[in-house]
Amino acid sequence: MKRSIINPTIKPLEILIGDWEMELTNASFLPKKSDKIKGLTTFEVTENGGFLVERQGDIPLPWSRWVIGRDDSEQNYTVLYFDDRGVSRKYEMNFKNDVWKKWRKATDFWQRFEGKISKDGKTIKAYWELSTDNGKSWKHDFDLTYTRINY
Repeated sequence: MKRSIINPTIKPLEILIGDWEMELTNASFLPKKSDKIKGLTTFEVTENGGFLVERQGDIPLPWSRWVIGRDDSEQNYTVLYFDDRGVSRKYEMNFKNDVWKKWRKATDFWQRFEGKISKDGKTIKAYWELSTDNGKSWKHDFDLTYTRINY
């Protein structure tokens, strides 16, 4: 059952709702640069219509969950992340003109993500980068391609 967005602050994210095939490529942490990992990502609204949840993978496979919301007085979203490794992170996020960005500035390392949504809304081309020197230099981490399966 598709749930309605009640919270007006997450209405701009409606384009993400649905099921997506996700392909991870060009990853620094895979044995070979040519290796690819495919999985399913689902974006859905919580039962109260107040938050957006991104579910990547499923238990017992490698999985992660992202809960997205926004304070009425803020321009950026807050994203809480948790995965099967027990890693918890907090990101800031914005979504403007079909460009989706997430970033964090933590003491151990910084991360940033940028995804561009195709004009037809069926594909998102994205990448992650990381910095171990407080953002002075950035290193490519991996690429992601999201392909819409359904709405």
